[in-house]
Amino acid sequence: MPDYIGFVFAGSRRQVTPETAENLRNNLDERIQSVGVFVNQPIDFIAGLFDKRIINLVQLHGDEDDEYMESLRYSCGCEIIKSVSIVGELPVLPKAADYLLFDSASAQRGGTGKTFNRGVLEEYTGIPYFLAGGLNTENVGEALRYLLPFGVDVSSGVETDGFKDADKIKEFIRIVRGD
Repeated sequence: MPDYIGFVFAGSRRQVTPETAENLRNNLDERIQSVGVFVNQPIDFIAGLFDKRIINLVQLHGDEDDEYMESLRYSCGCEIIKSVSIVGELPVLPKAADYLLFDSASAQRGGTGKTFNRGVLEEYTGIPYFLAGGLNTENVGEALRYLLPFGVDVSSGVETDGFKDADKIKEFIRIVRGD
């Protein structure tokens, strides 16, 4: 069983409506934390989803700055994961997030299935982070041997023909947990 599941509210092929997310959340094992994935969306929209307990955490993939994150936290008290795109070396990192998510840079803001030079994270000592960017059952074990992320984030790496593949998900979790 995963620790987190993401509901994508940003425009993408994975986008869900608040109603669909609420239905999924109501049928989800209560031990799994639901994460709302957003790109430059209004704070009141995000806070509403958090207040209805559709999401437990917020993952931001847009141009949201520290001021935005502080306003969001003030509005709902939610924990915030801020995506950081890696191009070459670590950029200036946001200060207001609870967690970072290091991902490959892309115009579509994640979900590309492409890796980045993870070597840039070897000396990272900041706040806890999630590792993303092209992870799958073939490379997540190696990534975890060299880095110590708080967690890993996967999407296209556990899909077959654009749909989540239950066997790939189970295998991915098995590898991550070291079972």
